[in-house]
Amino acid sequence: MKPLKSFWRWSRRGLAVFVLLLLAWQGWYFGWVVWWKYANPSTTSFMSLRLGELREKDSRAELKRQWVPYERISTHLKRAVIAAEDAKFSEHEGFDWEGIQKALEKNQKKGRIVAGGSTISQQLAKNLFLSGNKTPWRKAQEAVITLMLEAVMDKRRILELYLNVVEWGPGVFGAEAAARHYYGISAAQLSAVQAARLAVLLPNPRRFGRLPDSPYLAARSQIILGRMDAVDLP
Repeated sequence: MKPLKSFWRWSRRGLAVFVLLLLAWQGWYFGWVVWWKYANPSTTSFMSLRLGELREKDSRAELKRQWVPYERISTHLKRAVIAAEDAKFSEHEGFDWEGIQKALEKNQKKGRIVAGGSTISQQLAKNLFLSGNKTPWRKAQEAVITLMLEAVMDKRRILELYLNVVEWGPGVFGAEAAARHYYGISAAQLSAVQAARLAVLLPNPRRFGRLPDSPYLAARSQIILGRMDAVDLP
């Protein structure tokens, strides 16, 4: 009996230590979320990952990025990104359950992952802290961070952060860098057509960024352009 009691005692202690470490780890994430409610991130986990990949080919490689406040980003781009990535952004609390269900049905029909259903808040959680690995643990952590973002920040701040850190092409991050890279203008000057063309790159920026004028992307951007007027901005 003594060995059995000792086993359960140490098991409980081990579980308690694990729970404390897990809470401390989540507290670390939460601390950064609170900090970034007011401060602008100088880099993100996703940026570091992409920079490392670029420097494997060129040790002098640098990312193209420049932070701009919400007011200096074209309203057209805000509308285009929401229309393309998360039509219910202003309504949901971090998760679009209908969109997730549709994505699951589409993936089952195709027999492979062709749609994600992630909201802008979920994508921001991934970009700020995580990697692109589609593991159950990463998705679970993404969900927890998404809840933190939605609890701490308003939609305007979430969108501002997203537009400044999202990947828009090989080594291109944020709306300002994207506008200058593709059109030679600032993010504030983007027209509705230009904004729609940028938004259509987001599902696969490293691939689509090399083919910005392809017929597929042109047709897709026209669909986004037609949806933009119906978008509610935060």
